[in-house]
Amino acid sequence: MSFDIAGVASEGAAWLASAGTYPRSTLALWAERPDAPVVLPCGSAFDIVNAPAIFGRRMLDRLWDDGPGSGPVAAYRGRMLLFAAPGTAQRLPSLLEWEEAAGRAGRCGAVAPLLCHGTGDAVTVPALSVGGTGPSPAARLESRWLVAPDTRHPWLPGAEILLWAAVRAARATASEAVRISIFPPTDQDAKVYDVSRRR
Repeated sequence: MSFDIAGVASEGAAWLASAGTYPRSTLALWAERPDAPVVLPCGSAFDIVNAPAIFGRRMLDRLWDDGPGSGPVAAYRGRMLLFAAPGTAQRLPSLLEWEEAAGRAGRCGAVAPLLCHGTGDAVTVPALSVGGTGPSPAARLESRWLVAPDTRHPWLPGAEILLWAAVRAARATASEAVRISIFPPTDQDAKVYDVSRRR
């Protein structure tokens, strides 16, 4: 069985299925309906950090541009699902609180509300493929893999790395807001006049 139409390799599908109680049943379902999203439990194979789409995209950009990269990432119904190491969902909220209490969050802007899914939680993951008679093109844009799992043991970032990415994304957001609202880009060819000498 091969699931590489949307970038999810067979090994990646096996890893995703390993999160559930009955991995073979999940793989059998995907073999029959590779265009069906599936609900998987968090906490054993992975945790999920669930961010608003734009902020999540900025976190992802920081992870790839300035950091170690990311594990699998999916877009689902206007949210970004960043797959993380098990235990991240328990640890990340306290690290974010510590960051805010230390006053660093005030200097860099607010971190968008992140939902952390760990042990006892479940998430819907996008379909493994989107070919054939699957969802409409609009639904495919709403639910898709941005970084598809392609191995049985993908690297997953931990809480510290995701905290770093969230703080960097907040800084980028704050600096863009300041640049747009207070200091519009200057016209390099504009003439400057000293109006203080006017009478």
